[in-house]
Amino acid sequence: MTTRIFPRIVHHGAINGVTGSCHELQYADSKSVLVDCGLFQGSEASGTGADSNTLEIDFSLQAVQALVVTHVHIDHVGRIPYLLAAGFDGPIYCSEPSALLLPLVLEDAMKVGAMGNRRLIGRYLQQLQHQLVALPYRRWTDVDSSPDAGLAIRLQAAGHILGSAYVECRVQLPERPHTVVFSGDLGAPHAPLLAPPQPPEAADTLVMESTYGDRDHEDRAQRVERLQRIIERALVDRGAVLIPAFSIGRTQELLYELEEIIHRSRDNLAARGIPWKELEIVVDSPLASRFTRFYRKLKPYWDSEARQRLQQGRHPLAFEQLRTVDSHRDHLAIVDYVKERDYPCIILAASGMCVAGRIVNYLKALVGQQATDIVFVGYQARGTPGRDIQTYGPSGGYVSFDGERYPIKAGVHTLGGYSAHADRAGLLAFATGMAEAPAEIRLIHGDSAAKHELANELRELLPHTEIVVPGDSELPRFV
Repeated sequence: MTTRIFPRIVHHGAINGVTGSCHELQYADSKSVLVDCGLFQGSEASGTGADSNTLEIDFSLQAVQALVVTHVHIDHVGRIPYLLAAGFDGPIYCSEPSALLLPLVLEDAMKVGAMGNRRLIGRYLQQLQHQLVALPYRRWTDVDSSPDAGLAIRLQAAGHILGSAYVECRVQLPERPHTVVFSGDLGAPHAPLLAPPQPPEAADTLVMESTYGDRDHEDRAQRVERLQRIIERALVDRGAVLIPAFSIGRTQELLYELEEIIHRSRDNLAARGIPWKELEIVVDSPLASRFTRFYRKLKPYWDSEARQRLQQGRHPLAFEQLRTVDSHRDHLAIVDYVKERDYPCIILAASGMCVAGRIVNYLKALVGQQATDIVFVGYQARGTPGRDIQTYGPSGGYVSFDGERYPIKAGVHTLGGYSAHADRAGLLAFATGMAEAPAEIRLIHGDSAAKHELANELRELLPHTEIVVPGDSELPRFV
């Protein structure tokens, strides 16, 4: 029996947590492709020590022929400028919507990160546009057409955010092709705007996220009702409701469902003296505003329910109660206004884990006020201020920003059903929904408990599949 040398998978991130997604598929001698190249957040790090403070590429690029981007969240694409700085000049494949959104994400990331030089930012954005290759869903594309060491990829809609994809990689081997599927981030069922992902026809190796591998989400009807109840209860004392949300994906989903609440509860009171039809919804993020405009332009990628609302004359992402804040001066003015006055409103601002962005100024000003309520609608990674508020807020603890402690007196709420990630049931359905079970499933992009609980369930459901949790005991970190 001969030992198969290729393909091999090296994990450069998202094995010791949920961030820093970066995986290298070695498909032939001295030939590989990267799938994603994301930032680490909080206290998470790669196996070789790269973390939120060490952004330079810490692995060799000599064999890398191309980069494939699953979607444009920063924990999947945030290190691309450092990839370019390290000399990578190959094609960057992504879906057609992602090709429009990625430059916006990276421009914003470079402005607030270590690459704050305007001329340098312009150079990297120009280089990015030159290397971007936009692919339609469901069509095979040759990355390497060598007869004995070829590689083709196909993107399939993942339902996570607009443009998100899972990647099918077909490696040409002498005996037969070997298919490796990288899930990227899989979307939750019944999420607004996007259809849920469908499993691939087949895969020899499945590399799958496991963020919510140990829990199931509320269904959509329950989460909308709970969102409305939390907001109405929070506004009893006429304080502000802060929702930390990523600029792309989560913000647009929340706007979609806030419009639904306003539509059905127009004359019902959201706060004392304020009906829902008069409650102001503030999106304080220039990037989120730009993404929302792109979401509106990309309506052909919306699901049937969203398009039906448009036909009814409704505007899910552009309703009259919505106010957007672009300039930094206006942002600071609103922070001061909300802090000093009795002003019930809902404020959505990035970042989703409270590590940076305008949400930090709101939290500094308002987390110590009992009238404030903070609603978390997404995963909070270890070591982030969001996780600290979520963990210590209910017991009256504190959160640190820029080395200063802020006592938490605000109400703290978590709506797990709003995650854009597939839950345990969705992940199991994706992994077991193929005509033939994969020979191997590798679980990444999750905390240890989530990965191991999901691994145990998969071993029961797929007894002939090898279930691997990279990073546990693997040295070296590839197969």
